[in-house]
Formats: sequence, structure tokens, C-alpha cells
Amino acid sequence: QVQVVESGGGLVQPGGSLRLSCAASRSIFSLYAMGWYRQAPGKQRELVAVITSGSSIEYADSVKGRFTISTDTAKNTVYLRMNSLKPEDTAVYFCNARMVDGVSEYDYWGQGTQVTVSS
Repeated sequence: QVQVVESGGGLVQPGGSLRLSCAASRSIFSLYAMGWYRQAPGKQRELVAVITSGSSIEYADSVKGRFTISTDTAKNTVYLRMNSLKPEDTAVYFCNARMVDGVSEYDYWGQGTQVTVSS
């Protein structure tokens, strides 16, 4: 199992920046992938960005060019740098850690951190 804890959310004006952090309870090398998802009120949870153990990265089209996912393996932490924030980026952001054991996948979620983009 793995526990993940997010931090770094808050209120920011449109055009501003935030950096989210997600600390994992075990080495991220042991994980298949870590990623960020978000859920806005009345909407389904959606993928924002994911990075795999092989360093493959995927972004949602809506955040490409504005958000950057990165890792610090020494700290077992994944970051999401968010620039040029828009009101539509407002959501609860969740960190996800995925483990793969043979044919089984296991997803572990953090408690979420609120990001509000508003003037």
C-alpha cells in the first residue's frame, strides 16, 4: 500500500500560478505511475497530468503548455506546477498513485486540495 498527501492549494487570481505537492509514503520508483486529477462541482473527476515510472508524461489538452508535472525522487514527491491559471481550473485536485501487481492495478488517492481561481 501507499499513502499520498497533497498540499499547496489555495486561492489565486486568473493568470496566477500555484504549485501542488504530493508526498508518497514509499519510493516512487516502486509505483507504476503518479498523477493529478481534478474534480469540479457537478463534474466527473478528470485526469490533469500523469507521469509513469518510465518517465512518460501525459497532460489533459486543457492544461497543455500551462501545467508541468515533475518528481523529486529523493523526497518521494510529485509536483504540479500550474501557470496561467483560469477560472475553469477551479476544482479539488487529487493526487493518485498507481501500483501494478501482475494483472492487477491498485489506485491510491489523497484527500484532495482545493484550488480556486477567482478575482
